[in-house]
Amino acid sequence: MTEQDLDRLRAGSYLGRLDEHFAGLLARLDGGDFSPELFLAAALAARSTGQGNTCLDLQGLAGRTLEDEEGRPLLACPELDDWRLELEKSPVVGSPGEFKPLILDSKSRLYLHRYREYEETVGDSVRELAGLEAEDFDESRFAGSLARLFPQPEPDPRDRQRIAAACALTGKFLVISGGPGTGKTTTVAKVLALLLEQPGGTRLRVALCAPTGKAAARLQQAIRLARETLDCTPEAGRAIPDEAFTIHRLLGFRPDSSSCRYGPGNRLPYDIVVVDEASMVDLALAVRLVGALQPGARLILVGDRDQLSSVEAGSVLGDICGDAEVPGFTEEHVRRLGGAAALELEQLQRPRRPVAACVVQLNRSFRFGSQSGIGQLSRAVNCGDSRRALALLTSGDYPDISFCGAARPEALARSAGTRLVEGFREYLAAADHSRAHELFGSFRVLCPLRRGPYGVEALNALAERMLAGEGLIRPGERWYVRRPVLINRNDYGLGLYNGDVGLTLPEEDGELRVSFPGPDNTLRKFLPGRLPEHETVYAMTVHKSQGSEFDNVLLVLPENDSPLLTRELIYTAVTRARQRVEVLGSESVFLAAVSRRIARTSGLRDALWGDSS
Repeated sequence: MTEQDLDRLRAGSYLGRLDEHFAGLLARLDGGDFSPELFLAAALAARSTGQGNTCLDLQGLAGRTLEDEEGRPLLACPELDDWRLELEKSPVVGSPGEFKPLILDSKSRLYLHRYREYEETVGDSVRELAGLEAEDFDESRFAGSLARLFPQPEPDPRDRQRIAAACALTGKFLVISGGPGTGKTTTVAKVLALLLEQPGGTRLRVALCAPTGKAAARLQQAIRLARETLDCTPEAGRAIPDEAFTIHRLLGFRPDSSSCRYGPGNRLPYDIVVVDEASMVDLALAVRLVGALQPGARLILVGDRDQLSSVEAGSVLGDICGDAEVPGFTEEHVRRLGGAAALELEQLQRPRRPVAACVVQLNRSFRFGSQSGIGQLSRAVNCGDSRRALALLTSGDYPDISFCGAARPEALARSAGTRLVEGFREYLAAADHSRAHELFGSFRVLCPLRRGPYGVEALNALAERMLAGEGLIRPGERWYVRRPVLINRNDYGLGLYNGDVGLTLPEEDGELRVSFPGPDNTLRKFLPGRLPEHETVYAMTVHKSQGSEFDNVLLVLPENDSPLLTRELIYTAVTRARQRVEVLGSESVFLAAVSRRIARTSGLRDALWGDSS
């Protein structure tokens, strides 16, 4: 690679400084003559992890020309055979199992060593968990618990919630995936009660956790509400925990170091660990979690495999789910469970993939009926049917969905201003603090991007201008009455976590405090100066909205298409809305986004569902 080649990549903003420095270090460690092929592969592998991939797909890049965001050519990649040959000669590139900075596998996936190690650890752990069968269970007690906890107005031997319960009973690993309103959390609560009602079950220690503080709070609230209505024994009800943690807090993460209290040398003291919003769990966090489980402990992952993947590298939940819909069972389990609970179960096909017995995709929405525009729109987006999705939005047949054409940045105030004022007016007029929080949570502006005229920063500034123009707020200073803030960094000392939303409200003495919803409908109040890293939050990124729900959502798309606009992003944004969603953007950008899937490069799915290498 010549200096001119590097200059073109720099000019096209294709490589970051860290990518370039990493590649330069490996080129020096290589020790021989400068290898353009090695430098390019190392730089692209580093860049790839920053984009959420766990490895670089050489086969997909070989022979192609790298382009900048405007489609201008920057550099031609080597042909695959030549590229592999050059890399295999280097002392800094090894095969799986070797301790080298870069690892190249037989499918031409190039890893930074630690990410290959992470994938192997998670893959081995999931296969081991999936291959473990639970202790013998009481068939008659199972049948009785199932009848009480999962009552059926009409008999349905293919009820997927009941099938999830059967999976939990027979194995040590369970994945419950489903869209919004499919009853994932309710199913988990019932599954826990069923396990706890088995002989000796009340001695089982259960932990509830989620990736963010917001998601943990929602899980805690949902489990508490579900527990109040469960038709289970009092002992089982008392054994279901009423507190949920962030995964970092559960593991005892030490912010002053990269270590955790719990890990391979000090296992978590729980027999069942439930992880909600598992789509947000990145590969590095998954490694820490599976490494801290007690031998023989159950792991239950709950989430929506079709949502956005984690911000950091990896798509763990999606890779684990593969294309599974309904699990298969052994012949013995089909006989025992089918007879005891009148379930119609599929038998595993050979060759057996252990994970195939552990994944249940819930497909019945209790929130969105057949005539719901949001329900139909989310299904069309999820299937990649961009034309139908746009037709639904623009038809006017569904009062809960609508589409507004894009506006130039200078006209955005006119097209979005009324929506912003009406969306936030009620919370700004509420006299009661708790009521203000409730009303603020009913509406949110979502953006794919942070910067630019259609990004979060611009929309938050626009909201302040429009609300101030109506006399609803007075943002003369940074801290003003009713300013909403989003926490961006965990503070374990204060008990504030990434994703928490607070409102700046006056006390009786007139002094401002920022209040955050606490347990049991209480409010926790802090002086503004004590808050960890935070930002104003009339608008938030779609990524940040994961784990949250709002009555009404306004999704603002940028003027021009971007690789960041994907089917998963649109689906995630649409499904944050309980009652109504409006999309503001151009038709061409919307169509392109729904047609584009996130294609994260990973070897974990192959390791679990195909041939590992």
